[in-house]
Amino acid sequence: MSVTTRYREAWEGFWREAPDDQGAVFWDAEPALTIGVHLPLFEPHLAAPGLPFVDLGCGNGTQTRYLADRYPRVVGVDLSAAALDHARQADPAGQVAYRLFDAAEKSEAERLHAELGDVNVYMRGVLHQCETDDRQPLVDGLAALVGERGRAFLVELAEAAGAVLRGLAQGPGGPPAKLAPVFRHGIAPGEVADAAVPEYLRVAGLAVLASGELPLVTTEFGDDGRRIELPSKWLVAGRS
Repeated sequence: MSVTTRYREAWEGFWREAPDDQGAVFWDAEPALTIGVHLPLFEPHLAAPGLPFVDLGCGNGTQTRYLADRYPRVVGVDLSAAALDHARQADPAGQVAYRLFDAAEKSEAERLHAELGDVNVYMRGVLHQCETDDRQPLVDGLAALVGERGRAFLVELAEAAGAVLRGLAQGPGGPPAKLAPVFRHGIAPGEVADAAVPEYLRVAGLAVLASGELPLVTTEFGDDGRRIELPSKWLVAGRS
């Protein structure tokens, strides 16, 4: 199966309207606060660090370019052509190969795996923004990419983030400026039960090799001037 048309169109609309500036999107925090924190947790578990790296759900490529500074072959994939336009524009040197990709479509995942072989995958905040019925197929696609030797690093909002987001959306002035477009385009972060993510991985044939908790850092600030951070969980997965 592929992702729902409504979901794809929502992302196209969001990224077509999104400004080019790094940090203008709610979750587009600078790499030092995001992937720069995640890689030291991920790298000790890489069975084959020389494999290509895929940033699944790369968006405008901020984190992807950070990966490309550290690994020889990096591919950024996303469901949204408009997101990839932003990513390519921000990467005039062509450090990264970007491509349109629907991870929930099994044949697409198998085709990319046939081209690249096993890969290591970085995926931040993708599952909780999916339609419920797309989540298991997406993780199945992730497992196809990883193959036998690859590893995947996932960061997903914890259940507790739902209350934080609802509180932000219902504030007296409405949602913060950078969060408002997410809701307006109908891609408000859904709620994935904390126990569901390991189960999606298990069904896809992947084992959880390590896990922990970290705040998901955003680019928005509260009325008190403090950066908004959302409770999140991270997992490293691969064939056991």
